[in-house]
Amino acid sequence: MAEAIRPVESSRPRERGLILWLTQQNRAYYLVGYLLLLALALWTLFPVYWQLATSLRADVDLFSPTVTLVPRVLTGEHYEKILGPSYPFLRQLRNSAVVAVATTVVSTLLGAMAGYALTRLRFAGRTVLARLLVYAYLAPGTILFIPLFVMMSRLGLRDNLVGLTLAYLTFTVPFATWMLMGYFRTVPIELEEAALIDGASRWQVLWRIMVPLSGPALVVAAVFAFTLSWNEFLYALVLLQKQQVMTAPVGLAAYVVGDQYYWGQMMAAATIMSLPPLVIYLFGQRWVIAGWTAGAVKD
Repeated sequence: MAEAIRPVESSRPRERGLILWLTQQNRAYYLVGYLLLLALALWTLFPVYWQLATSLRADVDLFSPTVTLVPRVLTGEHYEKILGPSYPFLRQLRNSAVVAVATTVVSTLLGAMAGYALTRLRFAGRTVLARLLVYAYLAPGTILFIPLFVMMSRLGLRDNLVGLTLAYLTFTVPFATWMLMGYFRTVPIELEEAALIDGASRWQVLWRIMVPLSGPALVVAAVFAFTLSWNEFLYALVLLQKQQVMTAPVGLAAYVVGDQYYWGQMMAAATIMSLPPLVIYLFGQRWVIAGWTAGAVKD
């Protein structure tokens, strides 16, 4: 028995050498992976840094023939100008916030109701309607803005934040509905059947069972709707002509006068505009993780 074990013991140094070699190779792979991630991070964050740096540069530095990565002189005059009473930027931010919040709330509610109906209820044309929602979402805005312009003009909703909100619902509601349909299918149908047996109505099943269990999907739909409506430019440019109802993305075009570009003020306004989506993404990410870990269903 002792002689039979000796070859196994003699092979252990070779196995340890192989394991050490594989470990070294894995370390090399990890190093290459981290270097690629670092390069991608720099590639992604550099425009953000350049935007922030441009908003803090003085005009002399902006129009200097030599460009430096670090501003020579830091100044906040561009932020003071756009936030002052002589500039309409604060009003434009308020208009964007009103439209984005309204679009987010309405699209999330309609998406939840439509997604539940298309997932759980049985009626004629259900599959066709679900596919039409996808086609409506995939339709490019460059094709739809002319019919929407004509429709809003006939309804008297041009130069109106309500009309702009209705236009945004044409692409946020289909996405929210389709995404919530996929999530509702993962909820066990036994929960609904138990609630219906206990006397609950379909509305009670939707708002007391499906919606609380679909918190992560609702947050993703809300974040998507807010981000798109906050940054949307084409529909706002076509439907809004009055300064009183103009949104912030359209207001950025006012910093280009002829062949003059007010880069400092434009980048300052863009930096402020990027803060609400960033905060919402950070909040939504944490909420989604908490919802996945705390939303387990126990049998």
